Parts: sequence; C-alpha cells; structure tokens
Amino acid sequence: MDDDQALAELTERARKLFSGPVTFLKSAPSLNFLPEPETPEIAFCGRSNVGKSSLLNALVGRKAIARTSVTPGRTQELNFFDVAEPLRFRLVDMPGYGFAKAPPKVVENWRRLVRDYLRGRVVLKRTLLLVDARHGVKPVDADMMKMLDEAAVGYRIVLTKADKIKASELDAVHAATIAEARKHPAAFPVVHVTSSEKGLGIDELRAAVLGDSEL
Repeated sequence: MDDDQALAELTERARKLFSGPVTFLKSAPSLNFLPEPETPEIAFCGRSNVGKSSLLNALVGRKAIARTSVTPGRTQELNFFDVAEPLRFRLVDMPGYGFAKAPPKVVENWRRLVRDYLRGRVVLKRTLLLVDARHGVKPVDADMMKMLDEAAVGYRIVLTKADKIKASELDAVHAATIAEARKHPAAFPVVHVTSSEKGLGIDELRAAVLGDSEL
C-alpha cells in the first residue's frame, strides 16, 4: 500500500470512529482524579480563547460535547472524553492558558496541574497545541511549547480560525509557524490549518489524532 492509499484508509477509519460514540468521562481538578492510565490519550491545549472547545466539537461532529464558555479561562480542570465503543482512546481537554485577569494562585495551580500531567502521564501519545491563525505564535504559546519540550511530549501545532483571515495572511502565518516549530525538539514538523466553522482541515486532523493514538 502506498502513502496516499494508507492516508486515505486512515482518514476513512477516523471518520467512522469519530462519528460513533464519544462520551464525556470526567473532570480532574488534580492528578488524584485522573482515570487509570490504561488507554491512549491525545491532549488539546491552547490559549483561553483559541477555539479549543469548538475544534473538539468539530472533530467529533457534535455541537456541545465540549463546553464553549463565554468567559475564557473558566475551565481549570482536565476534561476526559472516551472515543468509541469499545474504548479506543481518550481526548483530554486541558485548561486554557494566557488568562490575564486570573489571580497568581490560579495561574500557579494551572501550571502545576498541566506540568505534572505532561511529565507523568505514560499513556499520553501526543498533544495538540492550538494557535489562533489571526495572531500566530504569541509569547504565551512559546511558553507552552517550552513546557512541552521540557516534558519531552511530542506535539502538533494546529492553527485555528483560519477562515477569519485572508489567504495571503494565512500563508504567511503558516510559514512562520512552521519555522518556529523547527526550533523546538518536541514539535511535529507539520503544522495543521483548521477552521471549525468551515470544516477546513478537520478530516486531516481526525486522521492525525487516530494515527497518533495507535503509536
């Protein structure tokens, strides 16, 4: 089987898998509440208003599997979603970062929870780092990339809201993000371009998630 055939097969398997059962399992405010590490996990992280919940909802083809909050940064827990029946892997919605108005104690609790999860979770196969295509990699994103590098967790950068800017601007942001990814040892060399609203890049990202879960 050549690469194109293999990718087409993976994409179709991913489409079928995500159109099946996807259910919320639990929220974990600390490591004590994590589910047993028996199933592969793919984590999603990004700034508080990057469109993480919308992307998760688009991936699973549902409108409200992940909550979209009117107050960015409200989610301060790790949220786990079971994919498929029987269970194949879990999606982990990590708390958003970059909240300017949060008290220092909240920020420190966030850092501790995320850092400890990234460093100690043996079933974590890949993290998807979401970056707003309108802004590119901001300093808070670079901080998260450093945390992922230090935890030796492989991650993919996913540009969100690609429909909100002109094609020429998107091309420039995409190129700059690829260049930035090359500076980071744990970053995957391919940068995904997505729009939850338009469905852009969703099939490809589903295939990538499924492929990563089977590593």
